[in-house]
Amino acid sequence: MKTVVTGGAGFLGSNLCAALIARGDDVLCIDDFSTGNVRNIVGLKHHQRFAVMRHDITVPFTLPDVDQVYHFACPASPIQYQRNPVKTIKTNVYGSIHVLEAALDHAARILQASTSEVYGDPDVHPQPESYWGNVNPVGPRSCYDEGKRCAETLFFDYHRQHGVEVKVARIFNTYGPGMNRDDGRVVSNFIVQALRGDPLTVYGDGRQTRSFCYVDDLIDGMVRFMNASASVQGPLNFGNPAETTMLELAETVRNLTGARSEIAFRPLPADDPKRRRPDVRRARVDLEWSPKTDLAAGLEKTIAYFDALM
Repeated sequence: MKTVVTGGAGFLGSNLCAALIARGDDVLCIDDFSTGNVRNIVGLKHHQRFAVMRHDITVPFTLPDVDQVYHFACPASPIQYQRNPVKTIKTNVYGSIHVLEAALDHAARILQASTSEVYGDPDVHPQPESYWGNVNPVGPRSCYDEGKRCAETLFFDYHRQHGVEVKVARIFNTYGPGMNRDDGRVVSNFIVQALRGDPLTVYGDGRQTRSFCYVDDLIDGMVRFMNASASVQGPLNFGNPAETTMLELAETVRNLTGARSEIAFRPLPADDPKRRRPDVRRARVDLEWSPKTDLAAGLEKTIAYFDALM
């Protein structure tokens, strides 16, 4: 396959590039390196089947011949996407239009890396794909939440209007090697704080929940989805249905690192979801996919990665 990965120097994108190279694809990574990191692709950049194009996808571009496009370009942590909210929504809207046009030009299949954030602060639990969500359209997170919702609309409209083969994946909290240590996500926050011996920052009362999927499991799901029948379009949820409170996660990280860090409670940010857990029955049926990595095992690998960076 000749494959393009937008956002290919980011956390998920770089892990995806490595998996695609390993299976024999020719891979073009497109990234403007605003949040992606050269360190994530340093082991690939001299590979004969890997190439990098530095480009901001909010600006139109052309592609060489391509069979598949994985669209992962967008800041994904609140700190990153709220730093420049207008650029975030442009990436989701203009960027999606540009990659869809490129896919249309080459009759390529394209997968959108959407997000569980399209469900907002859900009042349905766990969240099935049929749930339309509870999103604040004017809050500080809406540049990302509503941007991703608009991107999903664009994907299905390009399919209906132009016949583009599309896949839409709604990705829940994912962690593992390749995460940026200062991106503000809870797993990286806790691990870095614990390794430094700093207090672990818990927002709210710590009883809010997330469901954490190890990156290798997520990438396996993405590749299965892309190569499934064209009739399997999604949206499909991808995540680990095991639900964990923030306090439980903090305690697990403390135990695995041997840290004696205290818990520092801070006010809950605006529109921060109270509960998050995917219903992944459709992915199980359509793709025979389910996450395999236990949280403690995945955290041990992630801690080792961060420890090597410190």
